[in-house]
This record gives sequence, structure tokens and C-alpha cells, in this order.
Amino acid sequence: MGIVCCDVTVSLDGFVAGPEQSREEPLGIGGEELHRWMFERREENLAEVEAIVDAGAFIMGRNMFGPVRGVWDEIWRGWWGDEPPYHAPVFVLTHHEREPIPMRGGTTFYFVTGGVHEALERAREVSPERNIAVAGGAQTINQFLAAGLLDELRLHISPILLGAGARLFDEVPLIDAVPIHSRADPLVTHSTYRFPKKHGE
Repeated sequence: MGIVCCDVTVSLDGFVAGPEQSREEPLGIGGEELHRWMFERREENLAEVEAIVDAGAFIMGRNMFGPVRGVWDEIWRGWWGDEPPYHAPVFVLTHHEREPIPMRGGTTFYFVTGGVHEALERAREVSPERNIAVAGGAQTINQFLAAGLLDELRLHISPILLGAGARLFDEVPLIDAVPIHSRADPLVTHSTYRFPKKHGE
């Protein structure tokens, strides 16, 4: 069985998105700067870029899926166009039911109203052997960390300060993390951590 993993780019001061996220600024003010390493130095970081979408199923929060809030009163199919990069089932956490959205390339968005445990259970059902990736955003990652459901966290640390925004590790209790890999690039430091399971789990 695969692991539950998460790749996330974070600023030096702990933010995965800048302040004032909106339809025009989906990553918040300054948030796009976090991901320069994926585009300006893609070849040098190709292994890390490819690992982000190397999973059998994905889980994301509603805020990552799009800017629509409350009931689904408008047709929104994600930020990624007709062919999202996932090419696998994606389970979107939400409080409001919605029918699945099949997209080109094998991605189907499913909407889960029962929280992180239900989302993980459904992801495991469709992909029992491959990794399950928690795609974000910060609130969703924090929920998985707090619930002890994440096996591996791959931090891509961008050398910028955002000052405000969506913060990683908010309201996450003290947990043990074992560093297993680190590599530096001029635009990013890749650091991987694993979370040992407690006895009996």
C-alpha cells in the first residue's frame, strides 16, 4: 500500500499563499513568487516537479479548487482548464454536495462532505496500492497533520517572506518529524520529513 504524502511550497515565514486571495490573485499577493523554482528552474528540479502529481488519487480543500464559496451556485470546474494536471481522481473537501466533474486526461473531481477521514477512505478505495497525495491548501494540510494521517511531508522552501496569508502548521499539535532528505537550489530548498506511526496504529 502506498503512503499519504504532501508536496507544498512554503515561504521562509511559513505561508503557502499570500494575503488577499481572490479570483484575480488565486495565490494571494506575492504568492506566485513561491513557485518560481517550478518554472524558471524546472529542469534542475524536474524530479520534485514530477513527484507532485505522481499519485493514484488526490485530496484538496475547496479553497484550492476555486474561489466559489457557499452553495455551488455557479459552474466552476477548477483553475486548471479542461485538462487538469492530476490525471486521477481528486476528492475535494466541501460542506456542500455536488455531482462529480469528469475532465479530460483522466481527472474526475469528487466532492466530499464528510471531512478528511472520509476523503482519505474514498481515495484509498480507488487507489489502494499507489500513494495518496494531499494537494493543499494550508488548512487541508493542517487538518491531515493534526489528525495524524500524513506519512510524508515534502516541503519546498522558497527564500522569500510573504508576511501574511495562508499559514502552514497553524493549530497543529506537537508531532515528531524525521528528516530523510534535503537538497538546495538557488530558488528553493527541498526538505522531506516522515512521521513515524505510534505503536499500535
